[in-house]
Amino acid sequence: MLTSLSLIFLAGLFMAAICQKLKLPRIIGMLVTGILLGPYVLNLLDPSILGISSELRQMALIIILIKAGLSLDLSDLKKVGRPAVLLSFVPASFEILGYVLFAPVLLAVTRTEAAVMGAVLAAVSPAVVVPRMLRLMEEKYGTREGIPQMIMAGASCDDIFVIVLFSTFAGMAQGGKAEVAELLNIPISILLGVAVGAVFGYALSKLFETAYAHKHLIRNSLKVIVVLGAAFLLMAIETWLKSYVAVSGLLAVVSMACVLKRKSTDLVSKRLSDKFGKLWLAAEVILFVLVGAAVDIRYMLGAGAAAVGMILIALLFRAAGVMICLIKAPLKRKERLFCIIAYLPKATVQAAIGSVPLAMGLSCGKIVLSVAVLAIMITAPLGAFGIDISYQKLLEKDQSQG
Repeated sequence: MLTSLSLIFLAGLFMAAICQKLKLPRIIGMLVTGILLGPYVLNLLDPSILGISSELRQMALIIILIKAGLSLDLSDLKKVGRPAVLLSFVPASFEILGYVLFAPVLLAVTRTEAAVMGAVLAAVSPAVVVPRMLRLMEEKYGTREGIPQMIMAGASCDDIFVIVLFSTFAGMAQGGKAEVAELLNIPISILLGVAVGAVFGYALSKLFETAYAHKHLIRNSLKVIVVLGAAFLLMAIETWLKSYVAVSGLLAVVSMACVLKRKSTDLVSKRLSDKFGKLWLAAEVILFVLVGAAVDIRYMLGAGAAAVGMILIALLFRAAGVMICLIKAPLKRKERLFCIIAYLPKATVQAAIGSVPLAMGLSCGKIVLSVAVLAIMITAPLGAFGIDISYQKLLEKDQSQG
């Protein structure tokens, strides 16, 4: 396992540095490293690492979502409230519609199988999007209009909506029927996630405040461990309650960090945010190398031109969905274009559930996995590169904030 971790960190950082030199996003180097080291190419990673790959990826995602919550200003989010809510489900719905309309023609699947494929492919990747939106907030690009905050909030909810739809469509493809209760889980999951997270955030702020009042100094490093422990507990609560009620663990984590920031002093939240920013440097490598390791290159090579065409058509539907979300939003045309680009990347959800239809024995399993793998390889670099090269041209820097 130690050898595998060494390869993940050293090779991942080396390839990321090469990509940076070539003016490409670092994520490309990490994804390629994972593919090369993974079981489908060189097979250099220990099976014990691959066995806990999904848990490690989830931990890395939790770290960046805590950092996001600690950086998110709720007053900024209120300014763009309606578009942020719409972005959490409209673009994904449009993309699924694109698959339902065109996948049966291009990929010879049934409408139900096309819906399953759309649900796998429709989620935007918060692991790609959120760190970039945080950088924009730090550099003050688009912050006056609340663009990074809006995209970050929408991307965090988008996954929940898509995963619930995936479970519904997969059940239908297995011969079941769509249950209204399944769809009701979406708003319930979001509301309960925000509420439970807010309770945790308030409790943590009171804990740190009480300790300070009684002159029990809790070092920032210890606060980080406590916050991480609380975040892991929130994810566990989602699993514990799954049989009874839907709770979004990831949204709960963001909500906890938001409330902690709001109830703590600026100095405390700033230091915590900085600490989690440093943790992300290591977590990012683990996340994207392991996402790459989950990619079966054989499926990608066998997908063919029709799959590439289907992905591009679906992205056009997604772009139309983003534009509809931004109707009446006080944004310029170039800012709207940036929002479309920022909503392109796919990685984590596709790597996590792309192989599930195949494991379920669905006849569309192989083609769904092929398209999912291809979508990661096309859209993750495309979206990351698009954001990196366009934000300074398309967004205005808020000079009033320094």
